[in-house]
Amino acid sequence: MDLESKIKKMGLGHEEGFGAPCLKCKDKCEGFELHFWRKICRNCKCGQEEHDVPTSNEDDRKVGKLFEDTKYTTLIAKLKTDGIPMYKRNVMILTNPVAAKKNVSINTVTYEWAPPVQNQTLARHYMQMLPKEKQPVAGSEGAQYRKKQLAKQLPAHDQDPSKCHELSPNEVKQMEQFVKKYKSEALGVGDVKLPSEVEGKAGEKHAPNSGEKGTSATVGAMEDKLAGQKGSQYFCFRCKQSMKEGDPAVYAERAGYDKLWHPACFVCCTCSELLVDMIYFWKNGKLYCGRHYCDSEKPRCAGCDELIFSNEYTQAEGQSWHLKHFCCFDCDCVLAGEIYVMVNEKPVCKPCYVKNHAVVCQGCHNAIDPEVQRVSYNNFNWHATTECFLCSCCSKCLIGQKFMPVEGMVFCSVECKKKMMS
Repeated sequence: MDLESKIKKMGLGHEEGFGAPCLKCKDKCEGFELHFWRKICRNCKCGQEEHDVPTSNEDDRKVGKLFEDTKYTTLIAKLKTDGIPMYKRNVMILTNPVAAKKNVSINTVTYEWAPPVQNQTLARHYMQMLPKEKQPVAGSEGAQYRKKQLAKQLPAHDQDPSKCHELSPNEVKQMEQFVKKYKSEALGVGDVKLPSEVEGKAGEKHAPNSGEKGTSATVGAMEDKLAGQKGSQYFCFRCKQSMKEGDPAVYAERAGYDKLWHPACFVCCTCSELLVDMIYFWKNGKLYCGRHYCDSEKPRCAGCDELIFSNEYTQAEGQSWHLKHFCCFDCDCVLAGEIYVMVNEKPVCKPCYVKNHAVVCQGCHNAIDPEVQRVSYNNFNWHATTECFLCSCCSKCLIGQKFMPVEGMVFCSVECKKKMMS
């Protein structure tokens, strides 16, 4: 498929999740409606991951595309209908007999994802070592957590140009090269194993009669091995605490099998969130989730959340922006050369600030312009003028004077306070 046809196929998927209720805003949100180029709801400004969007195959398609053309193709299957790679995530169903008064009922627990290991006991033990609220049991808080992390850690617009907004042919080409590079150099999937088994295999691999390594290489291998274990003790690469005998550990092939992690310690070094489905990116001796690995390589637009592949972009307030996306967060007007105010790390034009965010003066009850001086005390505000910041009893100007605050009122003296409060 050539670049031109790829660009024509681009769309942001505005139909998906339309009308879904917001789990964060509850009734304050009228339902999910995707902004045209921001990855947020037009009604409540929350992300799609904060909304109760019905489960679809979209996440499996996204992860399937991520694993395409990698060594992890065993984790995907291509549909006969359209040839799109689908993620074959391992779903684990556990059945436990529950004794009742008359007969035995079956209690079934379904994990929406589990480590792709043949030993189900090992997979079950791994799950038990995760925090309860992060275990992806169907219909639970943990399943919602997994769904949210799939959206946050592995945004589709970090790997698929068709999910981005108006990329030029050159930007599409750059993005494809970037994705190909991180697939070959950084992407990996964690491996759940018992440390004793890994040690046994490593011992066989480095046996003296293998004849492949010289003395210096053998010493280096021994030093690496000692970094992960001491005698019969194994230590987690993150928390440095020892592993209990019989507990499974997570290994990352790109890090080397001399390093291991507790299941709950296999997290991104930036956001400290559990790496969803153990999908990691390895760089400079650290584990990253997909989002934060990409952030370490490319600037990300604070407006549309996409990586920036253009040489020209804006930097403001410690963030990066596509030139066309440095806009008011409320009305989308372009802010280049305009006065703006940062509200919750988002730029807002002056008219929108005065209308939606400005504090109100206790004296005149009008909004306080962001460019004028004001007096603030606790949650109360006044224009710093002789007309507004006055004693609530005698109207004496209090600018530069001592005052006594009482429930939104200010007094110049104890006498004025007594008069007003009596």
